[in-house]
Amino acid sequence: MRHKLAGRKLGRPTSHRLAMLRGMVTDLIEHESVTTTEAKAKEVRRMAEKIISYGKAGTLHDRRRCAGVLTQKSAVRKVFSELSERYEDRNGGYTRVIKMAPRKGDAAMMAMIELMPS
Repeated sequence: MRHKLAGRKLGRPTSHRLAMLRGMVTDLIEHESVTTTEAKAKEVRRMAEKIISYGKAGTLHDRRRCAGVLTQKSAVRKVFSELSERYEDRNGGYTRVIKMAPRKGDAAMMAMIELMPS
């Protein structure tokens, strides 16, 4: 059986991959936009959508689930105050991935992931 956060392996050991994705989701919530590779952006989208859905539910259990993934308390507060209100009428689709030009060094496809406006 696969782990609930399992998806693309991204060429990293599990602990490194999960720590990287947790940090990127936290940055996305705090800054509302992150530029990264296309594969990482798609994985961050999966996690961010779940986190915002937890914020909309608003229970103590959901707050603790968010705190277990996000690395900053300020990001947890933002999910439950700002983002839950912003997306209260939206059923999913809280983020968008915009493809960009390939990276110069290794030609990896780049993408920008951002939170949708209300």
